[in-house]
Amino acid sequence: MVLVGLALRLVVAGFLYPPHLNPARDYWKYAGEVGRIARSLIEGQGFSNPLFGNTGPTAWLAPVFPAFVAGIFKLFGIYTKASLFVILSSDSLFAALTCIPVYLMARESFGPVAARLAGWVWVFFPYSIYFSADFIWPTTLATLLLSVAFLMALRLEGSGNAREWAWFGATAGVAALTDPIVMSVLPVLGAWMCYRRWRMGVRWLWPATAAVLVVIALVGPWTVRNYEVFHRFIPLRGNFGFELYCGNNKDDWHWGPPGYHPSDNAEEWRQFQELGEAGYVTEKGREARKYIEAHPGQYAITTLRRIVYIWTGYWSFERRYLVEEPFDPANIFFCTGFTLMGFLGLRRAWRNEPNRAMPYLLAFLFFPIVYYLTHPEDYHRRPIDPLMVTLGAYAFTAWRESRAKLVGGGKML
Repeated sequence: MVLVGLALRLVVAGFLYPPHLNPARDYWKYAGEVGRIARSLIEGQGFSNPLFGNTGPTAWLAPVFPAFVAGIFKLFGIYTKASLFVILSSDSLFAALTCIPVYLMARESFGPVAARLAGWVWVFFPYSIYFSADFIWPTTLATLLLSVAFLMALRLEGSGNAREWAWFGATAGVAALTDPIVMSVLPVLGAWMCYRRWRMGVRWLWPATAAVLVVIALVGPWTVRNYEVFHRFIPLRGNFGFELYCGNNKDDWHWGPPGYHPSDNAEEWRQFQELGEAGYVTEKGREARKYIEAHPGQYAITTLRRIVYIWTGYWSFERRYLVEEPFDPANIFFCTGFTLMGFLGLRRAWRNEPNRAMPYLLAFLFFPIVYYLTHPEDYHRRPIDPLMVTLGAYAFTAWRESRAKLVGGGKML
């Protein structure tokens, strides 16, 4: 599965890479903010300068993926074709390796038949192929790490070994430093496993403490760095106010309307330079909250639209929107069907054994909350796609087993 998945993604990357090498705006399309921070690291300016100028230290992104790209830049050159091939190949490998936790999650939860199907579905899964072969962002690595951590969490219910819980904490810590969104899920899963062990009357406090201490040990230095640099508590990323502003303003024709990011708006870029990153994020958060307070009904409606978008891909069929997103009609059909299959699998799992279904339900409940409140992007749901694939495969295999039993029973009659 891994080899086929990797080969497929590399072939697709071979067709999609050229736009990344466009030198316009100093290679902005190469890797966006990731590339800027990586270059600053190589040039000795530290973790800084996420946009177009020397704006100083940044907490715009978590550190792992920009540092990873910086290592590639160091070996193969800054914004070179060789570095691009290595980055896209690495992303393709991360996506292909995700077959392993997908297979093991499905086997752990639903048996070997569902596991084989889930693994092969992931090999050919369109979202995984596209975003790993064309999108230079922490998403693909975060998807792999969240899948591994989720698999580990499934096994914690039956383990009182502090070392296993510490490994879960280590995976969670690295994942959090890759993409903080994983922390909307992993602490909840850990708490659920503690609750399950408490109900069974077996030890849970010391193993859970070991996991928490490891997470703190990994995340703590980055948090301390942010406090020393920005003189405020920023545990992982410091741009929440800006993200809130992007999705809560006078424009709602698009889930992420252009013209509100400093990279594509001269006035926003001027403000970013004048206020500095921390001041700019604070000001944008203030503007967003002011808009929400003045338009509570509109905020509620837009939040509902964001919920629909996350699970179906639908935002609008207006002409202006479809000019910007011409592939949305096909994506809506696929995304909605994919979601329905996953929820059918969750429903069947819940009816058969609620405790087995609960980790998946918790992930779906908590993961997207921040995107409901701020704004979604087409790549935001990708880290929980492996869970949906697992449940979808279970729904299909369970339906086939039920149908086979029904047909077999009919023949016997």
